[in-house]
Amino acid sequence: MQIDHLVIPVLDYEAAKRFYLRALEPFGFAVLLDWHDRRRAYLGVPPGPSTLWLVESRKAGGLDVSIAVDDAEAVDAFHRAALEAGARSVFEPSVRPEHDATYYAARVVDRDANAIEVVHRGVAIARAAAA
Repeated sequence: MQIDHLVIPVLDYEAAKRFYLRALEPFGFAVLLDWHDRRRAYLGVPPGPSTLWLVESRKAGGLDVSIAVDDAEAVDAFHRAALEAGARSVFEPSVRPEHDATYYAARVVDRDANAIEVVHRGVAIARAAAA
């Protein structure tokens, strides 16, 4: 089983679209469908389908999502890009031993109080093997 898409409720879809495009730029996200009259933007990594749907709603905020990436550098790149786009850092890229010794992650909060975490599992193991 696989999750097809995630809906993120936002207060202003135009502002959210700018934020998410910049914050997720390290992963190649683009707007695949911009539905102006419905105040929705569907993002994804071309040539694939849209996987992140930004939907304007009064119920914005409170979403907590974690995105798995292939390496620690992607976690670092996301954190930098998200802060440049206006996010507030919850925690900087680091190993999170409260999860386990292989959990390298960064967490930010967007302008609507949605939390986005990017995680790479295995970083501690890879660093130990390289040492």
